[in-house]
Amino acid sequence: MKRAPVKRLLFLLLLTLTVVLPVRAEESVRKPGTKREGKPNIVWILVDDMSCHFGYQGEQLVKTPHVDQLAREGVIFSNAYATAPVCSAFRSAVITGMYQTTIGAHHHRSSRGELKIHLPEGMQTIPELFRAAGYFTTNANPEGTRPGKEDYNFVYQKADLYDGFDWRKRAPGQPFFAQYQLQGGKLRNVDRWYAEVKVGLKQLVTADEVTLPPYYPDHPVIREDWAAYLNSVSYTDYQVGKILQQMKEENVLDNTIVFFLTDHGISHARANSSSMRKG
Repeated sequence: MKRAPVKRLLFLLLLTLTVVLPVRAEESVRKPGTKREGKPNIVWILVDDMSCHFGYQGEQLVKTPHVDQLAREGVIFSNAYATAPVCSAFRSAVITGMYQTTIGAHHHRSSRGELKIHLPEGMQTIPELFRAAGYFTTNANPEGTRPGKEDYNFVYQKADLYDGFDWRKRAPGQPFFAQYQLQGGKLRNVDRWYAEVKVGLKQLVTADEVTLPPYYPDHPVIREDWAAYLNSVSYTDYQVGKILQQMKEENVLDNTIVFFLTDHGISHARANSSSMRKG
């Protein structure tokens, strides 16, 4: 029973589009013979609506040093795929380790109406399994200042899954399972979010710089949107850097395994197929 969370996580990898699964950067320079103390912390950085357009995947217009370092010094899963092209269906799969079709959660947000979707009796989510193993579980926004996105397409009680949104509130010596929910490709869809992107980045990609996928019309609106998307990729990397820096400052990075993944591809025409490839 104690190994259940690990088994479920391994199965989970078969269900998700994992852009990169990095073991923290300093892992490669660990002194020979040294060991981790206690159970490792687990961090999921889960990004909305983003395909394979990071620097390490060959996209030259973005600046993604943090994700590139994780890819360089970690492990890349290039044959792991999303099982759904929409948020709630995918997130239902990722948080249970089950195909959404198996648990009836495959119709987007269909549990929000009068008819409710319930998980099979006895099934536990990933956070519940971690809690049973003694972990402090959290789910936060990119800054770690409030609860993050859930969007699970079944009935659940948040308090059953998460102890809060700040893993620093755990008991002394307690391992933690922390999720961070990043807006990713959605940054360009909300004016106030994209305003943060424009302020946060030193240099923005412009519409005249982009090379559109061959199946998109070369139209000013499409070029503007694609440029905004690439800027969202760079800003996502900035957010990843902030998360890693906080863990470094709290002296927990040495005993933390970080998973970086997207829920599905960019919210654009024909995007979900392209999101399932390594760039």
